[in-house]
Amino acid sequence: MHTVRRFSSFLLISGLLASSCAAHAQERDKAVLAWRGEQPVRAKHGMVVSVHHLASDAGLNILREGGNAVDSAVATAFALAVVHPIAGNLGGGGFLLLRTHDGKSTFIEFREKAPLAATETMYQDAKGNIIPDASTLGYRSIATPGSVAGLAYAERTYGKLGLKRVIAPAIKLASDGFALTAEEANELTESDLARFPESRSLFQRDGKFYRAGEVFKQPQLARTLERIAADPDDFYHGKMAQELVADLSKGGSLITRDDLAQYSVVERKPIIGEYRDYTIISAPPPSSGGIVLVSALNILERFDLAQMKDRSAPWIHFITEAFRRAYMDRAEYLGDPDFNRIPTAELISKDYAAAWSKSIEPDRASPSAALKRPAGFLPLAPSTAGTRQKESPDTTHLSVVDAEGNAVALTTTLNDSFGSHVTAGSLGFLLNDEMDDFTSKLGTPNMYGLIQGPANAIAPGKRPLSAMTPTIVLEDGKLRYVLGSPGGGRIITTVANIFLSATAGKLNIQEAVDAPRFHHQYLPDKLYLEPGVDSRVQDELRDMGHTLDLGDGHWSNGECIAIDPKTGELLAGHDHRSSYGSAAGY
Repeated sequence: MHTVRRFSSFLLISGLLASSCAAHAQERDKAVLAWRGEQPVRAKHGMVVSVHHLASDAGLNILREGGNAVDSAVATAFALAVVHPIAGNLGGGGFLLLRTHDGKSTFIEFREKAPLAATETMYQDAKGNIIPDASTLGYRSIATPGSVAGLAYAERTYGKLGLKRVIAPAIKLASDGFALTAEEANELTESDLARFPESRSLFQRDGKFYRAGEVFKQPQLARTLERIAADPDDFYHGKMAQELVADLSKGGSLITRDDLAQYSVVERKPIIGEYRDYTIISAPPPSSGGIVLVSALNILERFDLAQMKDRSAPWIHFITEAFRRAYMDRAEYLGDPDFNRIPTAELISKDYAAAWSKSIEPDRASPSAALKRPAGFLPLAPSTAGTRQKESPDTTHLSVVDAEGNAVALTTTLNDSFGSHVTAGSLGFLLNDEMDDFTSKLGTPNMYGLIQGPANAIAPGKRPLSAMTPTIVLEDGKLRYVLGSPGGGRIITTVANIFLSATAGKLNIQEAVDAPRFHHQYLPDKLYLEPGVDSRVQDELRDMGHTLDLGDGHWSNGECIAIDPKTGELLAGHDHRSSYGSAAGY
């Protein structure tokens, strides 16, 4: 059978390997800015889309060998742990959303957990001030990783081929190596990696940086993957657990063998909402993604976006106002459901959204400081305030649909780029800095500028609040979209941007993925715009009272699939913001 594959137009041909990263960035920007008219990859039987073409190929091969969507997703995720160290991971965590062809949905949660020795004020000094970088860099920023447990659980419970088969492509990639593009070689020069000897040795050859075209081999990681394939439980209860703790204890990590032994995967019910003719299936707490996404869409039901031009000032204004209100609720109510009572039903109720929508003016921005939550719907929430810090690339997402119609949206994360920057030397993989996703201090933003309340305070064994939003959408009860993205606090708005453009905006999935994004998260009171939004639209938004921030360039990386409702054909949108990803189908 014929394989259909599409790389970014500027991707991975030998003549580009020696190009500068600046040239890659310019080419990427051209591709993203020229989003209108872009066409999706098409396939009849199965489709995989991810941020790295080698990982997509691994997942596609599994589909062609008879594996289902879970087999393919697990194979792709393990391959990403090898070829995409900036975010693909063994030392992090994530969420897998599955909808089977018979209409059943489940959410597999393998989010990292705070160490048992963690305390609420561990990142504050004696005066109560935040210690710079303490929650984002180094050994004490590491939470107990869940990826190995989660992927092994998904394969054991819902896969067909078994862990040894689906992890084999990752082992081969780590052992044989793969040629680095200029962009990938440049990523490995990250200065904070050099602060940790094991990371400097593995990724930077002790200062002899890799160049474009060189083959990057990871024999220690290959051996670790072989051991996981033989017995994934060894990572948490056996010799691997002992080695991991020994490596991390050298730098003062709080992770102990008890932390690893007590780690557990949780299967939860997804958040389910309705938006016009669509059913939204998305991530429940400890992700804020599903609640915020459904809440924002509920607010927007009062406004006829289909009569507005996509990326016009009214389009951006109304969606922004919905984001503003949904993120206000996120800041004050959401956290780990095992530690808090989350008012989920109230937050995603249609009546509450209708009350919120009445406060939106058609031609005037609502100052965040003046927002007043509709009374009578939710319990009293504390007030928080703060300012924004930098946005950072981090997480990675993949989408899969198989020949039977099973669908997986899988998002994993190390949190920041390269996570904590700490490598478990004997095992060959990076660890997360997920502790920054907790509330280090009430009213103080995390690295994504997100304000978070007491529901997300640090506690032993607790899972931090996430913005990851793996999402599956149905139309008239049939599979229609598989969506997701990285992007820190901007993940939710990225998924909403793509969904609304593909539905109300009538864009194909490739155009929807590539279209310039916009983001508002309640505080700080700024509307962030990617390059590509028309200057006249910007002026109209300013006239409405929006404070625009144009300084962040491009963000996030949507890897999405649409299903043609008439023919059943699979249509994939690979984000042109990535220079080495692909959609691959057959």
